[in-house]
Amino acid sequence: MARRNRRAAGGEPRPLFGGALSYVERAGRRWAVRSISGSAAAKTYRCPGCNQEIRPGVSHVVAWPVDGPDGGGDERRHWHTGCWQR
Repeated sequence: MARRNRRAAGGEPRPLFGGALSYVERAGRRWAVRSISGSAAAKTYRCPGCNQEIRPGVSHVVAWPVDGPDGGGDERRHWHTGCWQR
């Protein structure tokens, strides 16, 4: 079963704190991408690109499609920067 992001009060995705938000077109979808610095990375995540852990303190990117039913919040994933760029 896929992991679901926890929701803040009101059903909105939790806010992301990190670098500037940018948008890219990939695989026919528009994606929002935010860089997370190592100092802001406090939890362990699993990268969908390589299926390896992103440990606390490792800079990475968070990406989600903006064309989803809720703005893509349920599809928000943390990626190693190199995995996302491939």
